[in-house]
Amino acid sequence: MHASRFRIRVLATASLCALLAACGGGGGSSGGTTPPPPPPPLTKAQAYDFLNQASFGATEAEAARLISLGDSTNAYARWIDAELAKPASRQLPAVEAAFPNPVPAGFNVGSLNAPRVEKWFDNALHGPDQLRQRVAWALSQIMVVSQVGALQNTPFATTDFYDMLVRNALGDYRTLMQEVTLHPAMGVYLSMLGNQKAVAGTNLRPDENYAREMMQLFSIGLVELNQDGTVRRDASNQPIPTYSQPVIEGFARVFTGWKWACPSTAPNCTFANTRVQLGPVAGYNQVRPMQLYPEQHETGAKQILSYPSVLLANGTIPAGQSGEKDLADALDNVTNHPNVAPFISKQLIQKLVTSNPSPAYVSRVAAKFSNDGSGRRGNLEAVVRAILLDPEARNGATAATAGKVKEPLLRLTQFWRAYDAKSASGRVAAQRNFAGGVTAVFGQGPGQSPSVFNFFSPFYAPPGEISDQGLVAPELQLATEYLNTQVTNFFTVQAFLRTTAQTGLNADDMVIDTRAETAVAGDSEALVNLVADKLLGGASRMSPTLKAQVKAQVDRTPSGTSPATRVGEAIYLVVTSPEYMLQR
Repeated sequence: MHASRFRIRVLATASLCALLAACGGGGGSSGGTTPPPPPPPLTKAQAYDFLNQASFGATEAEAARLISLGDSTNAYARWIDAELAKPASRQLPAVEAAFPNPVPAGFNVGSLNAPRVEKWFDNALHGPDQLRQRVAWALSQIMVVSQVGALQNTPFATTDFYDMLVRNALGDYRTLMQEVTLHPAMGVYLSMLGNQKAVAGTNLRPDENYAREMMQLFSIGLVELNQDGTVRRDASNQPIPTYSQPVIEGFARVFTGWKWACPSTAPNCTFANTRVQLGPVAGYNQVRPMQLYPEQHETGAKQILSYPSVLLANGTIPAGQSGEKDLADALDNVTNHPNVAPFISKQLIQKLVTSNPSPAYVSRVAAKFSNDGSGRRGNLEAVVRAILLDPEARNGATAATAGKVKEPLLRLTQFWRAYDAKSASGRVAAQRNFAGGVTAVFGQGPGQSPSVFNFFSPFYAPPGEISDQGLVAPELQLATEYLNTQVTNFFTVQAFLRTTAQTGLNADDMVIDTRAETAVAGDSEALVNLVADKLLGGASRMSPTLKAQVKAQVDRTPSGTSPATRVGEAIYLVVTSPEYMLQR
């Protein structure tokens, strides 16, 4: 096979900057009494753009369904309405079913992370509730727990935490914050579980880990923001911090006395002797909210956030309250902070639509977070709808700052969905399809972040043209030489060796359906157009330069002598191109 098929195609920053300028839409106005023309029908390209934002990847079938829902004014909203009616697809039943009974000697419970990851892929590729799953994936990178570290041997907890995000993805933010706070997976991961009150005369004091990350990452961020996401500054032009050390200590004292819920067989258990249970009956404690043990809860007054519309006098929780009341007051305090709306809204925009939303875009979505129109705050359904239906999301990429680089894992899910990838066994076996595991190849894996700070930072700006313009490209934090090589090699193997044209494959190999491409392999023009239809949303969306290069490479393989190789060339060159990597 020609060496050019395997050479590393490192994504050049300059190329990305150029590609960030995409085609735009336009509009007109009517004068006099002439009624405005009806909205134009939705195009396939528009359907692809929307579905790549709102799902785990556009497919021709789903694009056709979206187009059938109406014109460009109504189709998107109707698609969202239909998604809201779908029940949540879960992972926990698959993990519970994988627990052996009886348990063999030496069984490693951490091995149950494998069926958890498989079920995540199954839901991403085939789950009917695509919008809910897609938003949950975004939230899982804001409110992070990971099997890497303390949760390695609590797979029920890690699985149920993701199911909790799925369940709340289009629900109420305040409810989500409470469920995140009390979930034992988060309790273990950020050491709130077992957090004890201070003991006089000793160095024992409440752990501050969850208190700090809950504010920094899950709610308000490090500095005060205007509603449009821009940084508020003091008279010296310095950013204004959102919280101080006494506030961290106050929240840490709130989060004391919570531990594993008592198993039903020991309803009178104490803080000291509760422990995680493993087995088909539970992860019983692993999937139940943590329980308060009042003897270990700090009952004194606690300093929390103080801001103009604060619900508590001077941002202080009074002494003598119950742990449940302290928690409720603390979560009300943080979720009503004015920073939450722009901080969370902007990150969701970045993960779904564009890395560099305009301040006006952030402001519009943050306003919907603050009030959905009925007086309700934190309605994530309304927030997601506002993000996806905003003019900046729907009118096309009209500026150099529009769009985003696709996360590596989303490049994979879109590709597999477009080509109806499946294995003979019905599994997505990570160790078979990803040498060393999915994170070793793509730098990402469900529930496998290297830290609470996610796989990449929302503030990451590659040095050079992007950072020089004050822009960010968060996903490019994963564009290391090693990972670029791994991803390119993965798609090489997939495009050439794991297709329906091949025989003798392993039952767990994910195989893409290339029968339609094989049928037209003798015609390079038709072949390239077909691949562009599936991956880019139409041949017209492929640049003349890319099309010429792909056709030339296909034509280097004699027509009719090796259709599988010609198909592989076309698919490989498109799926590894910057044009596919960019979400417009």
